[in-house]
Amino acid sequence: MRRFLAVLALAAAATLTAVTPANAAPAFKVLVFTKTAGFRHSSIPAGIAAVQQLGAANNFAVDATEDAGAFTVANLAQYKAVVWLSTTGDVLNDAQQAAFQSYVRAGGGYAGVHAAADTEYGWSWYGGLVGAYFSSHPANQQATVRAEDRAHPSTAHLASAWTRVDEWYNYATNPRANVKVLATLDESTYSGGSMGADHPITWCQAYDGGRSWYTGMGHTDESYADPTFTRLLLGGIRWAAGAAAGDCRPERGYTALFDGTQASLDRWRMAGPGGFTLADGTISSFGGMGLLWYPVSTFADYSLKVDWMMPGDDNGGVFIGFPDPGNDPWAPVNAGHEIQVDATDADPARTTGSVYSFKAPDAALRAANLNPPGAWNTYDIQVHGQRVEVYLNGVKVNDYVSSRSIGNGYVGVQNDGDAAHISYRNIRIKTDGAPPATDVARGRPVTVSSVEPGSPHAGANAVDGNAATRWGSAYSDPQWIAVDLGAVHSLSRVRLNWETAYGRAYQIQTSADGSTWTNVYSTTTGDGGVDDVAVSGSGRYVRVNGTQRATQWGYSLWDLNVYGTPQSGLLSQGRPVTASSVEPGSPHAAANAVDGNAATRWGSAYSDPQWISVDLGTTRAISRVRLSWETAYGHAYQIQTSADGSTWTTVYSTTTGDGGVDDVTVTGSGRYLRVNGTQRATQWGYSLWELEVYGS
Repeated sequence: MRRFLAVLALAAAATLTAVTPANAAPAFKVLVFTKTAGFRHSSIPAGIAAVQQLGAANNFAVDATEDAGAFTVANLAQYKAVVWLSTTGDVLNDAQQAAFQSYVRAGGGYAGVHAAADTEYGWSWYGGLVGAYFSSHPANQQATVRAEDRAHPSTAHLASAWTRVDEWYNYATNPRANVKVLATLDESTYSGGSMGADHPITWCQAYDGGRSWYTGMGHTDESYADPTFTRLLLGGIRWAAGAAAGDCRPERGYTALFDGTQASLDRWRMAGPGGFTLADGTISSFGGMGLLWYPVSTFADYSLKVDWMMPGDDNGGVFIGFPDPGNDPWAPVNAGHEIQVDATDADPARTTGSVYSFKAPDAALRAANLNPPGAWNTYDIQVHGQRVEVYLNGVKVNDYVSSRSIGNGYVGVQNDGDAAHISYRNIRIKTDGAPPATDVARGRPVTVSSVEPGSPHAGANAVDGNAATRWGSAYSDPQWIAVDLGAVHSLSRVRLNWETAYGRAYQIQTSADGSTWTNVYSTTTGDGGVDDVAVSGSGRYVRVNGTQRATQWGYSLWDLNVYGTPQSGLLSQGRPVTASSVEPGSPHAAANAVDGNAATRWGSAYSDPQWISVDLGTTRAISRVRLSWETAYGHAYQIQTSADGSTWTTVYSTTTGDGGVDDVTVTGSGRYLRVNGTQRATQWGYSLWELEVYGS
């Protein structure tokens, strides 16, 4: 925070051809390798010409060859990256493979295009480098590419959806577990996809000491005359060469706080002057100094990722660990910390990567990993207790232990002022260990004593998860709002986010039947803002009963959040289990998943679909299912119940499973419960350490 084309078609040759920019010595060199031992793409000459033109326009030199003899340790050392442009089959002998491996291990870069995934099937190291091998493809057709990472140099320019014609590869395995997926294919927009809801098409990774970037696009000649595609190619080459920064660590388990939609932005709140406009999935600042903060939940022990861009010598920041600021943007300055964004502040402790005014970043690491104004960058801010670690484009540039109470607090992003412009995208968070506490009142049925006459402030607004909508009562005492949690819960916390019209005196009450109420909290000195109350009690219904208003208006709540766990017992342990298969030759029997031993597991055969089913002995009301996945987890699966083990009802479904522990609240009944896996996340099968079913 500061105070204040046409493509030139060239035939591929067996000798090297160099292109050097005329106006400046090239910053680096790349080698374009086009040898084919199988199918040869007619687009290869256009691809070579496009890379040469990109080099001429962006100050890097380009050599092109299909001679594998170029793969010697001495020769490769002159290149920052090697572009494998639609290579096919076995193209390197053992000595050439060893030389290329040494090159990558010494920090060299790899950029694979299209059929680079149809290459060297017998060389497992290369398989890891490219990320996934080609499996099949349908006929060329139009499809929609969805940009998943809009901060990486190769994909930052893309719109959220990009429709184009190409030859769309299916891959033998899904690479997501090992790479950072940058873009995916929407299989619902074309025919012949076989990977399901998660179909990566462009990705990157750090690999064996070097850098690897790959795109499955680029089959057609027209691709290399498409400026959107060639800009993607340019970004991939520059990142692989180390000339541009980007976070290519695998990313799983993050929850979107701002996903580019108006609906997600509506859950944030503005404190102080100015604000943000929303366009193309991006919020851009105006005015200030203010703070856009996320009031839905505090966070502890987390990784917060924020993509940001300054158009010039501008200013902004990400705030962490602060208490409810109300409408005061200075409160987080004094109680939390700002991770600064500022390109030119003379004070190192107030520049990009700093914990503002407390600790400067590592200057050399920051300089090596910071993209310039006009380009996107990614912060990964990791908070564990009082410790703050700041990663810039995947590299740690700061490590600070705070004396402030930042271990559990809110997060936000800053608009510094009219002359300090900044944009943000894709704000997401991942907590350690157990997932963040679930608001069990979210979306549940609500009843109220009244609604402010002629207003839209219905009771349901208080539990819709939207911090910009509210319940408002009539202007009299008493008034109440009650939420039906659907089942008896053990309650630990109730959070009331009051609007200006708040309760001076009120009680928080619980009930098993919605008729007889028990007080679990009472106050006569309410002062508005956010009341985050620890409670101890149980009930299916929770009511806030207001008995004295603090203003001439009624009672008004932006949010009523209730936290707790369903009261139920473990039903599945030791019960009979059946499964679709067991991994051949393994001891991983289905019974291992319900034996209560976290060191034994069920493992299936390596194919889709697969399932595991437990017989609970009699019909049960089921409220919760906990899946403890081994490394081989389900990316798409359903939790299903049945009265007879034959006809199944789905009570939960996901196509974005990310492994670890899935602790799922469900509503359903049945004697049998089944986990039905329809898409594996790895090349292996499905594997569960434990399948736990809770209910009554």
